[in-house]
Amino acid sequence: MNVTNVQYIVDAEGRNTGVILPIDLWEEITSEDETNYLLKNETMKKRLLEARQRKEGIPFDEVCEKFGF
Repeated sequence: MNVTNVQYIVDAEGRNTGVILPIDLWEEITSEDETNYLLKNETMKKRLLEARQRKEGIPFDEVCEKFGF
């Protein structure tokens, strides 16, 4: 995780009150949180691990057609 582009927001007393992050860093952080949340549920954990081992998939165009996009 590269944090060199993080900008801190400080109040009048110089205390850190917030941060500005590059969007790719934010997406990496939230993606990890979501994965960890899903792995706590045994059913979702099983599905995620099974999906990770799959070698075949459905082409994106087929998915769009199936769902009307």
